[in-house]
Amino acid sequence: MSKALLVLTSVALLGLSGCADLQSNKSAAAQPAKATISAEAQAALATAQADVKAAKAKNALWTTADSALKAAEAAAGKGDSATVLKDAKMASDQANKGLAQLNYPLLKVGD
Repeated sequence: MSKALLVLTSVALLGLSGCADLQSNKSAAAQPAKATISAEAQAALATAQADVKAAKAKNALWTTADSALKAAEAAAGKGDSATVLKDAKMASDQANKGLAQLNYPLLKVGD
């Protein structure tokens, strides 16, 4: 009886380990190839990331710049170069305007 139980347990464990191995192979094969973007889009994205980082370091980051950068990074993941260019330029523009705003004079209301 104990030999039969040992054999059944061994067969069950071998069967489960085989199924687990098949699952890991499926997940590795199911990953699609990473989409690529043009060199111009890559440069625009890198510039936007640097501009947003600089604005964030000086507490001058506008939420529109942050949103545009996230959209550009998402488009880069999908391989959409045109959208990356559009959103990266928007992010750089908004980040630079936020930095320029630091030089504006302070508004004093009343004396």
